[in-house]
Formats: sequence, C-alpha cells, structure tokens
Amino acid sequence: MDVGIASLSDLTNPGDLGEAVDAGRRTRDIVRYARLADELGLDVFGLGEHHGGDFAVSSPAVVLAAVAQATERIRLASATTVLTALDPVRVHEDFATLDLLSRGRAEIVVGRSAYVEPFGLFGIDLADYDQAFEEKLDLLLRLREEPRLSWRGRHRPPIQDSAVMPRPQQERLPVWLGVGGSPASLERAGRLGLPLMIGLIGGTIDRAVPAVQLYRAAGAAAGHDPSVLKVGLATHLLVTGEHRAAEQAYPNYRRFLEPKRPGCSGFVVERPAYLAGLSPTGVLMIGSTDEVTEKALTLTEKLGADRIIALADWGGLPRGVVEESIARYAQEVAPVLRA
Repeated sequence: MDVGIASLSDLTNPGDLGEAVDAGRRTRDIVRYARLADELGLDVFGLGEHHGGDFAVSSPAVVLAAVAQATERIRLASATTVLTALDPVRVHEDFATLDLLSRGRAEIVVGRSAYVEPFGLFGIDLADYDQAFEEKLDLLLRLREEPRLSWRGRHRPPIQDSAVMPRPQQERLPVWLGVGGSPASLERAGRLGLPLMIGLIGGTIDRAVPAVQLYRAAGAAAGHDPSVLKVGLATHLLVTGEHRAAEQAYPNYRRFLEPKRPGCSGFVVERPAYLAGLSPTGVLMIGSTDEVTEKALTLTEKLGADRIIALADWGGLPRGVVEESIARYAQEVAPVLRA
C-alpha cells in the first residue's frame, strides 16, 4: 500500500486579508511539504500541472527536480501531466531526466485535463481532444519501450528512426492513467493494462465502485494479469485535532473548487454537500485522525486501492495547518493503512 500526498499548486487566497498569493513562495512551500513528507516516511509525492493564472506550477518536472534534490526516498509523480496538449517526446525526456536525477524515483500520471486553457495555449483543437490524447499516449508508451523508433500520427510531426535520450534509470518509466470517472477513460486504462489514478472530488464512496469495476473488467477482457491493474485514489486531505476544525475548512474547499472568473472551469460546492463528503460514506479524507483513518480504510477496502495520494494544501490552508495535517497523516494514519 502506497500512502502519499499531492499538491495542485493553487493560488487561492487564504481569506479576506487582501494579501496576494505569491507564486514563487507557493512553489517553495510545495518543495517544503514534499521534504516533510519524505522525512516522515510517506511513499509518494504528486504535483499537478496547470496552465492558467490560478496555479503556480505549469511544469511539474522542473519543480519535482528541486524536490528530488531535497529528498531521499519518496517517489515523485506528476498529478497529472496534460498529455493532450504536450509533446510526448518532451514529456519522456523531462521525466527520464528527473528519474536520473532522483536515482529512479520518477513516475508519470497522464490525463486529458479538466481545464480548457492548455488547448488554446498549445494550439490543440478541442474537436480532436480524445483522439489526440489516445495517439499521444500510444507514442509515450512506445517511447518508454523503444530507445530508437519510427512513428507517424496526425497530431505531431513524424519521427524517423530517431533515438530519444536520455533513458531513465528505471527499466521503463511508470505511467499511470489519471481519470475523473469518464467510462471511456476507465475502459482505456484497463484495455492498456495501465495503473489507474482516479480523482474523487466529491460524492459517495459507493458511487466510485462501478468505475473501478469497469476498469478491472476491461483489463480482464484484454487479458491482463490482475496484478498489473493497480488502483490509486486521489482526494482531499485535512487531518485535524477535532471534527469541528474540519467543518470550519468549508470556505477553503469552496474557494478552491469554485470558478475564479466567468467562463473558467470549476463548480460551486454548497455547505451541505461538503458536510456529506465528511460523513463516513463520503470520499473526503477530512476530519479528526480517527475519522480520516476510518475513511481511508473504507476507501481502500471498497475500491481495492493500492495507493492513496491525498491533496494536502488546497484552498489557501495556512502553512502550519498543512504541515500538522501531513504529520498526523504520516505518523498516525499511514501506519494503520500499511498494516
């Protein structure tokens, strides 16, 4: 069982203080959280990729390289790499370099993006959204198998008998498929035999069960050994001294998810929905140590999870609150999960 944390690097203002959120300080804090997670024995640190003004990190590999120098053993993953908009050759080069720098700790979690900003920025037609992703995923998977290859597709110039360097320290880079629940994406992950990272933003645990079942059924139909069909879960984390503190974090949760300006991605979560997420049947790992431990155990049991990577620093939570939460998670929750 892998237990870890993640950051999406949101620049959410912590409240009504009129204080601007500085992207440089935010990025340095993220490295600090990753170092703390490593020191406390967590297994994996994930970092999101976004290309809008509401987030600090657009290039996870760069920041993860800084994390690699500040840590010793924790695995370093994107969360997620927006492969639809990017060049798979460059993605493989960046993460192979990170793998060498970190002595074999790099992983890639690829996804299609829940935000529209990258497509206009990188000149991708939304009409080709899914086809471009599938084609680029095929190329990325070939790149990790073949040091030299020829390739031709619609959404990138052809490659003619070219070497792609450097090669990673690991025999091949681990590639996970990150999904938000789309049946087509779940089926694709199973068919390709890729480990699945499923985002649980809200709702109940039981609602996520069919998604995992669809993934495993697709993998079995494609003839993959069940041992390769790993399931990772991503949800919000806040481990507090008491339930009341978790309830008081609602404004942070709402600010984190709501659209920051008209036409932007996001949605408004009202307080009753947030409180439902805190309940034993909800997916949010927010509450006291005992509540979060029970929630994590329920998630892993019902969904057959091999990894939990919990979003630790969302919605402008103060640094001290985040660090205390990470410490409680690593020292009190993680040992129970591993046992």
